[in-house]
Amino acid sequence: MSRAPEGKTTAIVAYLTIVGALIAITMNLDPKHAYARFHTRQAFGLHLTFIAFSLFLSVSFNWYVWVGMYIFYFVLWFYGFYLALTDKVSPIPLVGQYFQKWFTFIQ
Repeated sequence: MSRAPEGKTTAIVAYLTIVGALIAITMNLDPKHAYARFHTRQAFGLHLTFIAFSLFLSVSFNWYVWVGMYIFYFVLWFYGFYLALTDKVSPIPLVGQYFQKWFTFIQ
């Protein structure tokens, strides 16, 4: 039977809204866990991207674009959350590699 990686709870909390990601950042300050750091960066980037696109799209309302954005967000969110639950370290498709580079301040 395999053990859960250190920081799994922090990784799961990170996917629970942008507030959860901010809480996960503070939870991982001491002790620092690489697993939690990876998933916190993924979740923080995903939530931040969703908020940025929502603000951008709020200027002009197009129902199809909004539905597409929500589907894109929820599919990537579910994938990342599933990876955190199943103890896997794999970047979210399309954007995960960028999140690891951009959010290096998350230690």
